[in-house]
Amino acid sequence: MKWNLRLTAANRGIWKASQLQRMLAEHGLKISAGKMSSLWSGEPASIKLDDLNVICTVLNCGVEELLIPEPDKVRKPDDQQAAPAAAAASNAPMVTPRQRDGRSLPPE
Repeated sequence: MKWNLRLTAANRGIWKASQLQRMLAEHGLKISAGKMSSLWSGEPASIKLDDLNVICTVLNCGVEELLIPEPDKVRKPDDQQAAPAAAAASNAPMVTPRQRDGRSLPPE
């Protein structure tokens, strides 16, 4: 997904991160300068849905303007790579979970 906050804000006449930060604070979303910088200049690793809702409200936009799908960047399984991985998985020994609290398992 491509994060498109800066362009979406610019389309609404908001040119500075600090301006958007103040507008978000007016709607109850207080963002630190570091997090605002990450949202403004890059691709955030994560964003809360509540925060996204406030951003959409402030910018009067939909999520589709902020998050743009990039299907060409999704890796498709390669038949040559998938076959050896499947074969290796079928030959793998069975894993039995063990308790980690120091007690032994009851007899079978």
